[in-house]
Amino acid sequence: MANKYTLKILRNASLDKMKSAVNTVHERTGKSKNKIFLDMLHCAQKYGAGYYDYQIFAFYNLTEEQRATYVTRLISKKFNTFMNDYEYAHFLENKDEFNELYKDYIGREFIRLQDATKEEVEKFCSSREYIFCKMQDLECGHGCERIKTADYASFDELYRYLTEKGFCTIEDNIVQHPALSKLYPNAVNSMRIITVLDKNGEAHVLYIVQKMGLGGSIIDNNCLFTPVDPETGKILYPAHSGDTLKGIIYEEHPDTHVHLQGYTIPFVKEAVQMCLKAAKVVPQIRYVGWDVATTPNGPAIIEGNTYCAHDFWQLPPHTPDGIGMLPKIKKYIPEFFEGKIK
Repeated sequence: MANKYTLKILRNASLDKMKSAVNTVHERTGKSKNKIFLDMLHCAQKYGAGYYDYQIFAFYNLTEEQRATYVTRLISKKFNTFMNDYEYAHFLENKDEFNELYKDYIGREFIRLQDATKEEVEKFCSSREYIFCKMQDLECGHGCERIKTADYASFDELYRYLTEKGFCTIEDNIVQHPALSKLYPNAVNSMRIITVLDKNGEAHVLYIVQKMGLGGSIIDNNCLFTPVDPETGKILYPAHSGDTLKGIIYEEHPDTHVHLQGYTIPFVKEAVQMCLKAAKVVPQIRYVGWDVATTPNGPAIIEGNTYCAHDFWQLPPHTPDGIGMLPKIKKYIPEFFEGKIK
């Protein structure tokens, strides 16, 4: 990595946050703060790792060879840019376009609020106990609301709320499989399935995590997650806190007390096959993180994320060998590694 990246990190870094990261590592390891700081700079220069990368991936416990296998902040940004033509991102990011284009994979009915008449919206809402509402270009559950239609005294009151709030899409509320409700009943607990398209247009799955809601949340984002075996559907490890900096490990779900490691998620093979097909719909976007619900009848894609976070793939509780995701990416996308990643 070029020295200019180290300088950029220092220039843009929050000194308070960097100091906090150094202090956290010091508390965990007892190592000298000066040595930790210098090692952070070394990892920024050599591996493109920010101070958060250093902390959450526990670089302080890894060898140089192990560190070189990690998708760090800089590499993640470069890989996203390498794989995705963001001129085509609107097909996934725009909720209306996404639902139309991927309607064979979403497993639910929907209506476009801006295009529908008031009468059409009333017909849609009157036959449903719950509706799920989304904003136009937001991802990861931001701006979403699950609404119980009976909570409104009249349809006019509900319609006024929907339009004034600015929702773009109203959908069926997804009913999840009982095995997922057993994990956590208040949210649709989705899998994040990450796919890549190789240079020949063939799709591959890089990784799967099962996400879970927590503490009354109606969405599963930033709560709990844990890797899932794509063949057996079994949860492979204890769960990690959605805030990866906290580094909290959960042997069981704190709300439902379900033991997590070894728990089986239904329809995982079917979900994998669905995502491999969906990955080819917009081939200009070669790297997608799909959020997939598990319903009683099989998988249903909720959304596709065109910019994939790099942290939850490679956390210490889920990488007992200390090896990150770069070797697996290299297996499918070797052209990304031609020459030095700069």
